[in-house]
Amino acid sequence: MPLERTFVLLKPDAVARKLTGEILGRFERKGLKTIAMKLLKVTPELSKRHYAEHVSKSFYPMLEEFITSGPVIALVLEGPGAIGVVRTMLGPTNGRDAAPGTIRGDLGLSRQMNMVHGSDGPEAAAREIPIYFQPEEIVSHSASLDPWSYAGDEK
Repeated sequence: MPLERTFVLLKPDAVARKLTGEILGRFERKGLKTIAMKLLKVTPELSKRHYAEHVSKSFYPMLEEFITSGPVIALVLEGPGAIGVVRTMLGPTNGRDAAPGTIRGDLGLSRQMNMVHGSDGPEAAAREIPIYFQPEEIVSHSASLDPWSYAGDEK
């Protein structure tokens, strides 16, 4: 499986609940590499770009109100199959339906206050990453632990 990049957004509820270190630590312990990270406040304009496919839907005003309600942490993670790995680690959108061991299953009880957004596929990652990061803000690097995280033929 080739190395992939995925976009992850630690939402206002994760920041407010002081769960960002716990969540980021789970991704790091799994072996994913953080190659971009920033704390920011999502504006209504940025929300409309990120959630473009939902803007015309009836629930969008509530979604925008939530995502702009406090600071978020935007991340780009890299690793073999990173998109699927992150989605599996997150669990279903509704924390009440998420299995123990997943981020939402262990830390959440809500459908809307679900702490983390993760790209749902390669096209979404390719669209979302440049919304939040300029190319020079993405820092590819190798770490001394890389050979212990995945085999060379998995890159």
